[in-house]
Amino acid sequence: MTSGEDFKSGQVLLIDKPLTWTSFQAVNKLRWEIRQAFDIKKIKVGHAGTLDPLATGLLIICTGKMTKQINTFQGQDKEYTGTFVLGSTTPSYDLETDIDCTYPTAHISEEMIHKATEQFIGTIEQYPPVFSALKKDGKRLYEYARAGENVDIKSRPVEISKFEITTINGLNINFRVVCSKGTYIRSLAHDFGKALDSGAHLSVLRRTKIGAFDVKNAVSPNDFILSLASE
Repeated sequence: MTSGEDFKSGQVLLIDKPLTWTSFQAVNKLRWEIRQAFDIKKIKVGHAGTLDPLATGLLIICTGKMTKQINTFQGQDKEYTGTFVLGSTTPSYDLETDIDCTYPTAHISEEMIHKATEQFIGTIEQYPPVFSALKKDGKRLYEYARAGENVDIKSRPVEISKFEITTINGLNINFRVVCSKGTYIRSLAHDFGKALDSGAHLSVLRRTKIGAFDVKNAVSPNDFILSLASE
């Protein structure tokens, strides 16, 4: 059994973040539930790496003294699976915004799709999406984007160690990627479309691993809350 003192001393929780939840919501929900379950007035709780609301999967949540390890966990390689949709783009590079442009796809073969992954393996320069939480001059990039303001975004190096196409279903391209901290899979989708002389956006994203931690060992927020009730 895990006690309130255990949570204050420090726990590492593997949570399978549901679709539409923000990482911040998950942290707040679990903090509140832990405080209620053990009558704790104050406890540190934080996550080790943001997941977009439209992504699901592994979220490492640390409590108490284990919050000191957050930077260590954040720095580890991550594995994602998901789906790119060829032939169209969105301003956010995913389904947060509507399609803004369509492109031809008749010229794209399965061989081209598999071959295109090769140029993204290794250290690459990547531009973060303008619809992201990165800050510039004290404001989040998505604040500029939603206000219709242009902003100069600089590229940054990221490392992609594995990028494989798992299945192809028409314009829906399923993939698996292993990458470094700071890699945007939405940007990878956008750039992948360009590499095929077309366009692409991200329609599905799931984080499956962070370092040695696997989503197979994670629980939903609801299951975690039910486990607290049984303590």
